[in-house]
Amino acid sequence: MTARLRTARSTGMLLLALLAAACTRTGAGPAAPAATPAASATAPAGAVATGAYPDLFAEAGYARAEVEAKIQAAFQQLFHGDQAQQAVYYEDGSNEHGPLAYIHDVNSGDVRSEGMSYGMMIAVQLDRKAEFDAIWNWAVTHMYQDDPAHPAYGYFAWSVRTDGVPIDEMPAPDGEEYFITALYFAAQRWGDGEGRYDYRAHAERLLADVLHRQPITGKTARGQMTAVNLFDHDAKMVRFTPDLANAAHTDASYHLPAFYEVWARVGPQADRAFWREAAQVSRDYFAKAAHPQTALTPDYGNFDGTPWAAPWRPESADFRYDAWRSAMNWSVDWSWWALDPRQVAMSNRLQAFFEAQGMADYQSLYTLDGKPLGGGQTTGLVATNAVASLAADHPRRLAFVRALWEQPVPSGQHRYYDGMLYLMALLHCSGDFRAWLPEHADDGN
Repeated sequence: MTARLRTARSTGMLLLALLAAACTRTGAGPAAPAATPAASATAPAGAVATGAYPDLFAEAGYARAEVEAKIQAAFQQLFHGDQAQQAVYYEDGSNEHGPLAYIHDVNSGDVRSEGMSYGMMIAVQLDRKAEFDAIWNWAVTHMYQDDPAHPAYGYFAWSVRTDGVPIDEMPAPDGEEYFITALYFAAQRWGDGEGRYDYRAHAERLLADVLHRQPITGKTARGQMTAVNLFDHDAKMVRFTPDLANAAHTDASYHLPAFYEVWARVGPQADRAFWREAAQVSRDYFAKAAHPQTALTPDYGNFDGTPWAAPWRPESADFRYDAWRSAMNWSVDWSWWALDPRQVAMSNRLQAFFEAQGMADYQSLYTLDGKPLGGGQTTGLVATNAVASLAADHPRRLAFVRALWEQPVPSGQHRYYDGMLYLMALLHCSGDFRAWLPEHADDGN
């Protein structure tokens, strides 16, 4: 079992932590009461252990009332605004299980498991049970594969039309990861319901399938395929796809060690050791995949941390749209669990790189060593760069938080991806994106 990194904290660091507590939000939901024993008694404790989630907006000088108003305005626009130019949440009638709704990728003209799971995570963090249930109902009705003979059995189609007809029946594993974690949080925040709304039961089933589902060969719209589980047992790493032809690859932005630590505490007991190890493997993966000068990661990668230029998308070896989320993932892991100080160094490097590019006009696409590839400045990347401030400790980090604050709520053609990342970033930077865990959750050991 991989040993966790241990860090010593000096008396000076302890004093800084006490001062920082004045600028944190205390989690409203129950959290694990103590740091994991894998960290020493003097190591920094993450927000899950302390219950104090950093409020970066407060550190940047914004009043709490302003912050709450900004979050609510963004939610109202993206979920209940004008459907032609503002909203990504679309109500879609009802079935025998209740109301239905989907998150629409307006630019691509489809519904994606990524966006549906993001929508559920946003809803549970904001205590919006009606929207959560409607999205989940639509996802299970139109995206979940329940045919045991289908290669995607037990997974969600990553892309379907707004009428529910699949565009690609195979999953993108980040959707499953967010679905599972959002369901666990819903179970803790609201309690389990019945049938489709027995949140924990569905989280347990999905979590078992992503790790243990056996290979299935069968017919799909793309022809005969064989699909396996979503996590490689030897590499202890999330796959790019369960499609056997490309299953020995990964995507840095699918690595969510903060979530794996949650699963190691509330998931099936027999698998908790695996998830604990997977979390550390992902931390090690980020350290390998992030460029030593820029900290940029590629969109797609090999299990050894090197970039993977997929045959159908050779530009996937560059820092592009998927990779925007990598720094968000490792920085949330640091904020919640504080187990790998390399994450602090990576966020510092990443923000130093973008600061040098020019805060007002840095591009969205780069080679890993920092050559700009265009794309202009986009709200989605501004958002994830702000979340990197959860791990960064250089004073420049607050400039990235202020840059997020100054962004308007995304609207228009590209409001889906930019909007989802923007709203999640507001929650992360305000201290309102929390791990909803039972009070006496297993510490993962």
